[in-house]
Amino acid sequence: MLPTILNLTERFFLILIICLISGLGSFAQNKKRPNVIVFFVDDMGWQDTSVPFWNKTTDFNRRYHTPNMERLAREGMKFTNAYAMPVCTPSRVSMITGVNAAHHRVTHWTSPDQNKNTDFADTTMRSVDWNINGFSPDPGIAHTFHGTPLPAILAQNGYYTVHSGKAHFGSAGTPGSDPRNIGFQVNIAGSEIGHPASYLGKRNFGNAVNGKNNRNAVPGLDKYHGTDVFLSDAITTEALKSLEKPVADKQPFFLYLAHYAVHVPLDADPRFVGKYLRAGLDSTEAKYAALVEGMDKSLGDVLQFLDDRKLAENTVILFMSDNGGLSLAPQRGGKAWTHNLPLKAGKGSVYEGGIREPMLVRWPGVVKPNTTADQYVIIEDFFPTILDLAGIKNPKLIQKIDGQSFLPLLKNPALKDDNRELVFHHPNRWIPAEGPAIHFSSAFRKGNWKLIYDLRKGKLELYDLITDIGEMNDLARINPHKTKVLAALLTKQLKAWDAQRPTFKATGKPVPWPDEVAIPKSK
Repeated sequence: MLPTILNLTERFFLILIICLISGLGSFAQNKKRPNVIVFFVDDMGWQDTSVPFWNKTTDFNRRYHTPNMERLAREGMKFTNAYAMPVCTPSRVSMITGVNAAHHRVTHWTSPDQNKNTDFADTTMRSVDWNINGFSPDPGIAHTFHGTPLPAILAQNGYYTVHSGKAHFGSAGTPGSDPRNIGFQVNIAGSEIGHPASYLGKRNFGNAVNGKNNRNAVPGLDKYHGTDVFLSDAITTEALKSLEKPVADKQPFFLYLAHYAVHVPLDADPRFVGKYLRAGLDSTEAKYAALVEGMDKSLGDVLQFLDDRKLAENTVILFMSDNGGLSLAPQRGGKAWTHNLPLKAGKGSVYEGGIREPMLVRWPGVVKPNTTADQYVIIEDFFPTILDLAGIKNPKLIQKIDGQSFLPLLKNPALKDDNRELVFHHPNRWIPAEGPAIHFSSAFRKGNWKLIYDLRKGKLELYDLITDIGEMNDLARINPHKTKVLAALLTKQLKAWDAQRPTFKATGKPVPWPDEVAIPKSK
């Protein structure tokens, strides 16, 4: 009987050891699966913060008050060369698919109304047949890009997925207009709209009490109607409430907190606007600065939530904006195209002011505090990076990914890759007015060099961003060789993606490829 007893004892200890190992493995797995928060801001420029993203503190940095961004920068990593597309929907589709806008063909902002082209009519150019209905998780939807969305992959791999705020992935009536169709288990205030009718709870965020709602009324926040609650607070409060479930269930979560701020309309936030008026800003700029500070308060609320629940150590926060800061008059105070200086232009443009973004990442234990990465990254990089953070390898995808994971940069910000090529393609007319590279324009960056291509004029410009961050000194004539090299590389990539080109109304011919454009000889 002794051997039998010993065998039973051995079995007992064997099972105990297996359970312990299994438990430790499960614990280790959970530690490897951090919570992920994407804190996405609308229309926030590179200079719209008290955090300097340049090599010096500017007057704009001194104007704005964003203490929670400052905290995130101290505790994490600042990216000085982070890029998005010049307008919103292309960036949003790139983030959730990992595909460049020239490739997915959602090259402009999508209308809330299905099958409506938002391109303004041009006297000389005919609009391209772009994906005017945005992104679709389902195949066969006209004028959409069909792909496997990031939230769906995360949900399939055990993440609790929450969307709060601005969605703007697809037009009304298409599957992409509802965040729940792309993998979010919770949707708060997200729909096809691209900006709110109002930020004010007193105005029901644009929802009518009786009669017809404003087309851009924010849905799903009825409990705040008639109150003093500002929209930025409402979507934050509801987002954090929704996280109580996965926290209680010890389930990793993915929160996509996408602010409507700081997009127009510039409704005054009474908590903050007074200080900016007293500082001497005009009423328009004071309202804008108050929107920025209200957004930053939301970030502070998120950080406090993580601290209170002891979640900070295992949560990655990625802060990003979808395009450059708006710099049009009269929507902004002062002179147009000056609100992102030293960067040139603003939202809508492929110059730096329209595409370079404030980006911060905090991940305790992985990202060293108070570090800076100067390597350039782009919006489609978020897709593979977040999959890497979540430990998801080789997911089944419909689309081919263009983005690259910046996880190595998070571990070593000194990494440098001057051979990487970034493409910005906007073959659309944004607004009725003219402006610097805001219509029918492409751009290409490799290393310190940047090429601008004006499709309508058939003109190439060349800039060295290290010595000329403001893109004031066009070197195309002085350095025709580098101009030709970059034009050829841009052409190669655009052709590989079958990128769309507008046509001339007079001839019906498409605009030339960049490498077909003649470079004027130096005088």
